[in-house]
Amino acid sequence: MNAPRTDRPLAGATASGAGEAPVPAAGSAVGSAAGSAAGSRRALGPVGLVMGGVVSVQFGSALAVNLMDRTSALGVVAIRLVVAAALLLVFCRPRLRGHSRADWGTVIAFAGTLAGMNGLFYQAADRIPLGPAVTLEVLGPLALSVIASRRVVSLLWAGLALAGVFLLGGGDFSGLDPAGVAYALGAGAMWAGYIVFSARTGRRFPQADGLAIAMGLAALLILPLGIGSAGAELLDPVTVGLGAGVAVLSSVLPYTLELIALRSLPAAAFSILMSLEPAVAALAGFLILHQTLGAAQAAAIGLVVAASMGAVRTQVGAVRVTKGEPDGKSQDGALDQPRVDRTSR
Repeated sequence: MNAPRTDRPLAGATASGAGEAPVPAAGSAVGSAAGSAAGSRRALGPVGLVMGGVVSVQFGSALAVNLMDRTSALGVVAIRLVVAAALLLVFCRPRLRGHSRADWGTVIAFAGTLAGMNGLFYQAADRIPLGPAVTLEVLGPLALSVIASRRVVSLLWAGLALAGVFLLGGGDFSGLDPAGVAYALGAGAMWAGYIVFSARTGRRFPQADGLAIAMGLAALLILPLGIGSAGAELLDPVTVGLGAGVAVLSSVLPYTLELIALRSLPAAAFSILMSLEPAVAALAGFLILHQTLGAAQAAAIGLVVAASMGAVRTQVGAVRVTKGEPDGKSQDGALDQPRVDRTSR
């Protein structure tokens, strides 16, 4: 789910003055150590909230896969997007008037990538295990991050990710449904587009208005496909109830947890935690869907996770160097954080 972008600096970072820094007194050192310990404990709260959101998203996806036994993949997507859109529109109450044609063009493109990302991902999850599906999907934002950084070290992360993809497919993807692989890669491309248009929408619409409007439009786009695929099954109360549960787990709960966490968690740390999604997806697939992975596939997921983390750290460093702050400090001494977007899977 899309999380708000944040430019919140790390608290407590100050610029060093000219000359040597004074040596703190013993009492001051003890106080600093105690403050650091307290800060570390406080930091565990936001990290826990973000990880709770990651777990909620992936276990929601696992529940969605189970729900596909009752209806189609597109039927699950339709129920999920309609419920999520209804909740967002009710709580956000976005203003529909006063927007330019360019504003509407941006939010419509955002809605298209949102609908495409969800539709393609659920088609992939219906054909291949959840862990490999998320691993292939995350290649989209990973490629976007590598391209955006324009640094030589980014080639290392790209190579690491490609090695992971090679292991995941066993050299020729004979162990995975080719259609499922194609859908997952398509979902990754939509995820990259989602990140771009999410940022543009956030700049044109206040608060979460753009997200609410885009979610409503995405639901309208996917609903005819869901009806054509699932038909009367979408009216079954049990199916609708389970679909609403998927919407809460995959959208409402993660969005709320991340919204709270990003008030104090640096955006770079948030991005790195997001890189753990393929591993959590594999765990959810094992626990909920009894999907087992071989040693090679587990190693592949680990390589892609490592590549994602490395790409995030490289992009953070590129932002600092571009601003003329190789030590990571801005003119007022605060560490700059990149903007972050969250998928709405």
